[in-house]
Amino acid sequence: MTVYVIGAGPGAADLITLRGAAILERCRTCLYAGSLVPAELLDRCPEDAVLIDTARMPLDEIIEHIVVAHDAGHDVARLHSGDPSLYSAMTEQRRELAARGIGVEVVPGVPAFAAAAASLGTELTVPGVGQSLLITRVSTLSTDMPDGEHLEELAATGVTIALHLAAHRAAAIVAALTPHYGTDCPTATVAFASRDNEQIVRCPLGRLPDELTRHGITKTAVIFVGRVLDTAEHPTVTDSYLYSHARMTKLRSDSERHTDGR
Repeated sequence: MTVYVIGAGPGAADLITLRGAAILERCRTCLYAGSLVPAELLDRCPEDAVLIDTARMPLDEIIEHIVVAHDAGHDVARLHSGDPSLYSAMTEQRRELAARGIGVEVVPGVPAFAAAAASLGTELTVPGVGQSLLITRVSTLSTDMPDGEHLEELAATGVTIALHLAAHRAAAIVAALTPHYGTDCPTATVAFASRDNEQIVRCPLGRLPDELTRHGITKTAVIFVGRVLDTAEHPTVTDSYLYSHARMTKLRSDSERHTDGR
Protein backbone atom coordinates (compact mmCIF):
# COMPACT_ATOMS: atom_id res chain seq x y z
CA MET A 1 0.00 0.00 0.00
CA THR A 2 1.15 3.55 -0.69
CA VAL A 3 0.66 6.97 0.86
CA TYR A 4 0.25 9.58 -1.86
CA VAL A 5 1.09 13.16 -0.91
CA ILE A 6 -1.02 15.01 -3.47
CA GLY A 7 -0.80 18.68 -4.35
CA ALA A 8 -4.43 19.78 -4.42
CA GLY A 9 -3.62 23.05 -6.18
CA PRO A 10 -4.17 26.63 -5.05
CA GLY A 11 -7.90 26.53 -4.41
CA ALA A 12 -10.08 25.97 -7.44
CA ALA A 13 -11.16 22.33 -7.43
CA ASP A 14 -10.44 21.87 -11.13
CA LEU A 15 -6.77 22.87 -10.75
CA ILE A 16 -5.76 19.51 -9.34
CA THR A 17 -3.69 17.57 -11.88
CA LEU A 18 -5.15 14.65 -13.82
CA ARG A 19 -2.75 12.32 -12.01
CA GLY A 20 -3.74 13.68 -8.62
CA ALA A 21 -7.45 13.35 -9.41
CA ALA A 22 -7.06 9.76 -10.65
CA ILE A 23 -5.17 8.69 -7.52
CA LEU A 24 -7.68 10.43 -5.27
CA GLU A 25 -10.49 8.47 -6.91
CA ARG A 26 -9.01 5.15 -5.79
CA CYS A 27 -7.74 5.95 -2.29
CA ARG A 28 -10.02 4.60 0.43
CA THR A 29 -8.59 6.94 3.05
CA CYS A 30 -8.05 10.65 2.52
CA LEU A 31 -6.47 13.05 4.98
CA TYR A 32 -6.89 16.73 4.11
CA ALA A 33 -6.60 20.18 5.67
CA GLY A 34 -10.19 21.35 5.75
CA SER A 35 -9.14 24.98 6.16
CA LEU A 36 -7.22 24.97 2.87
CA VAL A 37 -8.41 22.18 0.57
CA PRO A 38 -11.70 22.79 -1.30
CA ALA A 39 -14.50 20.49 -0.17
CA GLU A 40 -15.41 19.76 -3.81
CA LEU A 41 -12.22 17.74 -4.19
CA LEU A 42 -13.50 15.23 -1.66
CA ASP A 43 -16.31 14.35 -4.07
CA ARG A 44 -13.66 12.54 -6.11
CA CYS A 45 -13.00 10.07 -3.30
CA PRO A 46 -14.70 6.64 -3.35
CA GLU A 47 -18.15 6.63 -1.76
CA ASP A 48 -16.94 4.47 1.13
CA ALA A 49 -13.70 6.42 1.69
CA VAL A 50 -12.70 7.48 5.18
CA LEU A 51 -12.30 11.28 5.14
CA ILE A 52 -10.20 12.85 7.89
CA ASP A 53 -9.87 16.60 8.40
CA THR A 54 -6.40 17.30 9.82
CA ALA A 55 -6.74 21.09 10.14
CA ARG A 56 -6.48 21.03 13.96
CA MET A 57 -4.65 17.73 14.32
CA PRO A 58 -1.10 17.31 15.73
CA LEU A 59 1.47 15.35 13.73
CA ASP A 60 1.39 12.20 15.86
CA GLU A 61 -2.37 11.89 15.41
CA ILE A 62 -2.09 12.37 11.65
CA ILE A 63 0.56 9.67 11.44
CA GLU A 64 -1.57 7.32 13.54
CA HIS A 65 -4.50 7.69 11.13
CA ILE A 66 -2.20 6.91 8.21
CA VAL A 67 -0.76 3.85 9.97
CA VAL A 68 -4.25 2.52 10.72
CA ALA A 69 -5.31 2.96 7.08
CA HIS A 70 -2.08 1.41 5.83
CA ASP A 71 -2.49 -1.60 8.11
CA ALA A 72 -6.04 -2.00 6.77
CA GLY A 73 -4.63 -2.27 3.25
CA HIS A 74 -5.79 1.14 2.07
CA ASP A 75 -3.95 3.40 -0.32
CA VAL A 76 -3.92 6.79 1.42
CA ALA A 77 -4.31 10.25 -0.11
CA ARG A 78 -2.68 13.01 1.90
CA LEU A 79 -4.04 16.18 0.29
CA HIS A 80 -1.94 19.32 0.60
CA SER A 81 -2.87 22.72 -0.79
CA GLY A 82 -0.75 24.08 -3.64
CA ASP A 83 2.32 21.99 -4.41
CA PRO A 84 3.94 19.76 -1.75
CA SER A 85 7.40 21.16 -2.52
CA LEU A 86 6.54 24.54 -0.93
CA TYR A 87 5.54 25.13 2.70
CA SER A 88 3.60 21.88 2.95
CA ALA A 89 5.15 20.50 6.17
CA MET A 90 5.62 17.27 4.24
CA THR A 91 9.17 16.58 5.41
CA GLU A 92 8.32 15.63 8.98
CA GLN A 93 5.44 13.42 7.83
CA ARG A 94 7.69 11.53 5.42
CA ARG A 95 10.30 11.12 8.14
CA GLU A 96 7.78 9.54 10.53
CA LEU A 97 6.34 7.28 7.85
CA ALA A 98 9.79 6.15 6.68
CA ALA A 99 10.59 5.14 10.25
CA ARG A 100 7.56 2.85 10.10
CA GLY A 101 8.48 1.41 6.70
CA ILE A 102 5.56 3.06 4.91
CA GLY A 103 6.22 4.14 1.34
CA VAL A 104 5.35 7.63 0.13
CA GLU A 105 4.86 8.94 -3.42
CA VAL A 106 4.62 12.67 -4.10
CA VAL A 107 2.20 13.96 -6.73
CA PRO A 108 2.93 17.59 -7.70
CA GLY A 109 0.27 20.27 -7.85
CA VAL A 110 -0.19 23.83 -9.12
CA PRO A 111 1.64 26.14 -6.67
CA ALA A 112 -0.05 29.22 -5.29
CA PHE A 113 2.44 31.63 -6.86
CA ALA A 114 1.68 30.23 -10.33
CA ALA A 115 -2.07 30.60 -9.83
CA ALA A 116 -1.56 34.13 -8.51
CA ALA A 117 0.55 35.11 -11.51
CA ALA A 118 -2.14 33.69 -13.81
CA SER A 119 -4.78 35.80 -12.07
CA LEU A 120 -2.59 38.84 -12.65
CA GLY A 121 -2.00 37.89 -16.27
CA THR A 122 1.68 38.44 -15.56
CA GLU A 123 4.85 36.72 -16.70
CA LEU A 124 7.29 36.73 -13.80
CA THR A 125 10.41 36.52 -15.98
CA VAL A 126 10.53 39.36 -18.51
CA PRO A 127 13.61 39.72 -20.77
CA GLY A 128 15.60 42.83 -19.99
CA VAL A 129 13.78 43.38 -16.69
CA GLY A 130 14.00 40.25 -14.57
CA GLN A 131 14.88 36.60 -15.15
CA SER A 132 14.82 35.33 -11.57
CA LEU A 133 12.10 34.65 -9.01
CA LEU A 134 12.86 34.37 -5.30
CA ILE A 135 10.19 32.48 -3.35
CA THR A 136 10.34 33.16 0.37
CA ARG A 137 8.43 34.16 3.48
CA VAL A 138 9.06 36.06 6.71
CA SER A 139 9.66 34.95 10.28
CA THR A 140 6.56 34.24 12.34
CA LEU A 141 5.86 33.08 15.88
CA SER A 142 5.55 29.52 14.57
CA THR A 143 8.63 29.20 12.35
CA ASP A 144 11.67 31.45 12.23
CA MET A 145 13.82 31.97 9.14
CA PRO A 146 17.27 30.36 9.16
CA ASP A 147 20.47 32.39 9.22
CA GLY A 148 21.19 34.01 5.86
CA GLU A 149 17.56 33.87 4.72
CA HIS A 150 16.08 36.88 6.46
CA LEU A 151 14.24 39.16 4.07
CA GLU A 152 16.68 42.03 4.60
CA GLU A 153 19.50 39.79 3.34
CA LEU A 154 17.61 38.26 0.45
CA ALA A 155 16.42 41.69 -0.73
CA ALA A 156 19.99 42.64 -1.63
CA THR A 157 19.66 40.52 -4.79
CA GLY A 158 16.99 42.89 -6.15
CA VAL A 159 15.22 40.09 -8.01
CA THR A 160 11.46 39.61 -8.24
CA ILE A 161 10.14 38.27 -4.95
CA ALA A 162 7.12 36.07 -4.27
CA LEU A 163 6.24 36.22 -0.58
CA HIS A 164 4.10 33.47 0.91
CA LEU A 165 2.53 33.44 4.39
CA ALA A 166 3.46 37.07 4.91
CA ALA A 167 0.42 39.32 4.41
CA HIS A 168 0.14 39.96 8.15
CA ARG A 169 3.70 41.37 8.16
CA ALA A 170 3.28 44.04 5.49
CA ALA A 171 5.00 46.78 7.48
CA ALA A 172 8.05 44.57 8.09
CA ILE A 173 8.14 43.71 4.38
CA VAL A 174 8.23 47.37 3.42
CA ALA A 175 10.98 48.11 5.95
CA ALA A 176 13.12 45.24 4.65
CA LEU A 177 12.64 45.84 0.93
CA THR A 178 12.55 49.62 0.59
CA PRO A 179 16.34 50.18 0.74
CA HIS A 180 16.79 47.85 -2.24
CA TYR A 181 13.56 48.27 -4.24
CA GLY A 182 12.36 51.79 -3.41
CA THR A 183 8.92 52.82 -2.20
CA ASP A 184 7.73 53.19 -5.81
CA CYS A 185 8.46 49.56 -6.75
CA PRO A 186 5.31 47.82 -8.04
CA THR A 187 3.67 45.16 -5.89
CA ALA A 188 0.75 42.86 -6.58
CA THR A 189 -0.99 40.83 -3.90
CA VAL A 190 -3.35 37.99 -4.76
CA ALA A 191 -5.41 36.57 -1.91
CA PHE A 192 -7.25 33.25 -2.35
CA ALA A 193 -5.91 32.83 -5.89
CA SER A 194 -8.26 30.94 -8.23
CA ARG A 195 -11.11 30.88 -5.70
CA ASP A 196 -14.50 32.59 -5.84
CA ASN A 197 -13.38 35.07 -3.16
CA GLU A 198 -10.11 35.97 -4.89
CA GLN A 199 -8.82 39.50 -4.28
CA ILE A 200 -6.15 41.40 -6.21
CA VAL A 201 -4.42 44.49 -4.85
CA ARG A 202 -1.84 46.41 -6.87
CA CYS A 203 0.07 49.30 -5.34
CA PRO A 204 3.57 50.74 -4.88
CA LEU A 205 5.63 49.10 -2.16
CA GLY A 206 5.33 52.08 0.18
CA ARG A 207 1.53 51.80 0.25
CA LEU A 208 1.38 48.03 0.79
CA PRO A 209 0.45 48.00 4.53
CA ASP A 210 -2.36 50.51 4.11
CA GLU A 211 -3.80 48.80 1.03
CA LEU A 212 -3.76 45.32 2.54
CA THR A 213 -5.41 46.65 5.68
CA ARG A 214 -8.03 48.47 3.62
CA HIS A 215 -8.90 45.24 1.78
CA GLY A 216 -8.77 43.08 4.91
CA ILE A 217 -6.02 40.80 3.56
CA THR A 218 -4.11 39.10 6.36
CA LYS A 219 -3.52 35.53 5.13
CA THR A 220 -3.82 33.05 2.22
CA ALA A 221 -2.10 35.51 -0.08
CA VAL A 222 0.95 35.76 -2.33
CA ILE A 223 2.72 39.13 -2.47
CA PHE A 224 4.85 39.84 -5.54
CA VAL A 225 7.42 42.65 -5.50
CA GLY A 226 9.42 43.62 -8.57
CA ARG A 227 9.69 45.72 -11.70
CA VAL A 228 8.37 42.87 -13.88
CA LEU A 229 4.91 43.73 -12.56
CA ASP A 230 4.85 46.93 -14.61
CA THR A 231 6.96 46.73 -17.77
CA ALA A 232 4.95 49.05 -20.02
CA GLU A 233 7.37 51.94 -19.59
CA HIS A 234 10.44 50.00 -18.53
CA PRO A 235 13.46 51.28 -20.50
CA THR A 236 15.28 47.92 -20.63
CA VAL A 237 12.45 45.57 -21.61
CA THR A 238 13.23 43.44 -24.66
CA ASP A 239 11.47 40.75 -26.64
CA SER A 240 12.19 37.10 -25.97
CA TYR A 241 14.85 35.39 -28.10
CA LEU A 242 12.20 32.73 -28.69
CA TYR A 243 10.51 34.89 -31.34
CA SER A 244 13.57 36.70 -32.68
CA HIS A 245 14.74 36.81 -36.28
CA ALA A 246 18.12 35.57 -35.07
CA ARG A 247 16.56 32.40 -33.68
CA MET A 248 14.43 31.83 -36.80
CA THR A 249 17.51 32.22 -38.99
CA LYS A 250 19.44 29.76 -36.85
CA LEU A 251 16.60 27.22 -36.94
CA ARG A 252 16.39 27.47 -40.74
CA SER A 253 20.15 27.12 -41.02
CA ASP A 254 20.20 24.08 -38.73
CA SER A 255 17.33 22.52 -40.70
CA GLU A 256 19.11 23.04 -44.01
CA ARG A 257 22.33 21.49 -42.69
CA HIS A 258 20.33 18.48 -41.44
CA THR A 259 18.57 18.10 -44.81
CA ASP A 260 21.85 18.33 -46.72
CA GLY A 261 23.43 15.77 -44.42
CA ARG A 262 26.13 18.18 -43.34
